[in-house]
Amino acid sequence: MAVPVAVRASVASRTLPACAGLVALAGVGSVLWSGLAERPVALAFGAFVALGELARRTGEEGPEAAPVATAGALAYALLGDVAGRPSHHGVAQTVTVVLVGSLLGGAPHIARGDGRLAGRLARRVLTVGFAAVCFQPLFNQGAFRALSGPAYALLLVALLALTALYDAVLAALPARAGRAPRALGPLLREELRGMAGITSAVCATGVTLALAVAVAGLWALPVFSVPLLLTQLSHRRYAAVRATYRQTIASLARATEVAGCTPAGHARRVADLSGAVGRELGLSGPELTVLEYAALMHDIGQLSLVDPVPDGATAALPVPEQRRIALLGGAVVRRTGVDAAVAVVVESQADPRDDQPPAARIVRAVNAYEERARAAGPGGALTALEELRLATGGDYAPEVVEALARVIARGCLTVPVAG
Repeated sequence: MAVPVAVRASVASRTLPACAGLVALAGVGSVLWSGLAERPVALAFGAFVALGELARRTGEEGPEAAPVATAGALAYALLGDVAGRPSHHGVAQTVTVVLVGSLLGGAPHIARGDGRLAGRLARRVLTVGFAAVCFQPLFNQGAFRALSGPAYALLLVALLALTALYDAVLAALPARAGRAPRALGPLLREELRGMAGITSAVCATGVTLALAVAVAGLWALPVFSVPLLLTQLSHRRYAAVRATYRQTIASLARATEVAGCTPAGHARRVADLSGAVGRELGLSGPELTVLEYAALMHDIGQLSLVDPVPDGATAALPVPEQRRIALLGGAVVRRTGVDAAVAVVVESQADPRDDQPPAARIVRAVNAYEERARAAGPGGALTALEELRLATGGDYAPEVVEALARVIARGCLTVPVAG
């Protein structure tokens, strides 16, 4: 018997926190029973993690939003020596210190109404616990004593890469079973690609921090906290600029709706569904950004028309008229200062299929689907998909239509009914 999507979403949203809670209880119980080993080291790393959480802006997501906390947690999980002396804190104490530090640093965010701390903390506890399980027992048994210098550093990097893969799986699983479920493969690729930027640098800093503490002792913690905090500030400013940029494009896209050229919400629906199809087809992060912006602005050429298109349904127009509107739209996009790649996608919407970039093929198919499904009324989604499949010989790329069908089958977007 099929499990309803809502039930799957509810189970998925509770599984990771429940698992993290069990791990945390086991760790805290073990520490309470046996006591805190190497207390100054534990307190220093706990304070380091708390500082990182405290520096996070309320509502920010991802390891890059709190690089100090993330790097400190990973460093403690992979910590062997402290100033040349072996440590013996183990897995349970690693989880406990990271948990307590995260809770202390996150308390002000909870007081300001940030209700997402539980999900972030669950993921961190499971990820740090995994790294500690891979390293601490073997280190305490002396399995790594024969390694030194570059060989030991490469070992830590390899363990960190394995931990990153585990963390990507943890991040992908809830979305796979959520209210807009997606295939695990594209989700995992998306998470791993997202780690290629600042996240990989933060994780590498965690390894460097563990190595530095092994040689220089706890003085390495304040030394490394300064560049990490500067990285966090730079990321915050970059994120603010990108958010403003995206809001500007979304406002430009709404101009067609305000002018009565397209139905309300059409550009946003096309952008959301185009993004889902792009992820299904394995587009990279920058490609998905260009796709989103082009989908939002795909109809902006209609602002230059003297006689508006009925309901903004450009997919039903003759091809020469479609190309004229697309070229007008590309000209508008170029004048706004948006990335030229977005203008290329907008301009090539009505070009022959083989001459279009992948993003243009997606926007064209999704726009046609949204228009036809809206006009067909109840059950219009199946009708629209069938019409697109019948037209794949010329107008629409078959791989895009099939990816669209898979996304629609998983219920990622609904369209309003005409009338």
